[in-house]
Amino acid sequence: MKILLAVDGSAYTKKMLAYLVTHDEVFTALHNQFTLLTVRLPLPPRARAAIGKEIADGYHAHEVERVLAPVSKFLLRHGIDAKSAWKIGQPGEAIAAFAQAGKFDLMLMGSHGHGALVNLVMGSVATRVLAHCTVPVLLVR
Repeated sequence: MKILLAVDGSAYTKKMLAYLVTHDEVFTALHNQFTLLTVRLPLPPRARAAIGKEIADGYHAHEVERVLAPVSKFLLRHGIDAKSAWKIGQPGEAIAAFAQAGKFDLMLMGSHGHGALVNLVMGSVATRVLAHCTVPVLLVR
């Protein structure tokens, strides 16, 4: 089974990872392929223009590594060698699109993430994923 793990480095991502590794009878690395995905919000156009493409790309790469490196290390300690991917865009829609394009069988994600203030204005990422995704989603709270 192809499983997508949507991660953002939040406490709920850690809970989702703990759930994953403590339910190895279902999520065994022998029968499943895992892919990590993190999505970064784009920089505002004026900020991106002011700092330039190279610095903006470096910023995104650094932030992605800050999220994915500890998750990859944690999974490797538990015998899971996951592929990694990242996108820039609106998280809910980008996660749903990636899951569908990659033909994943299941997606796991935390029920909440970073950005409580953003959630008040735009709605939670989990809600947006559920609204836009046809892949089954397991939310861990």
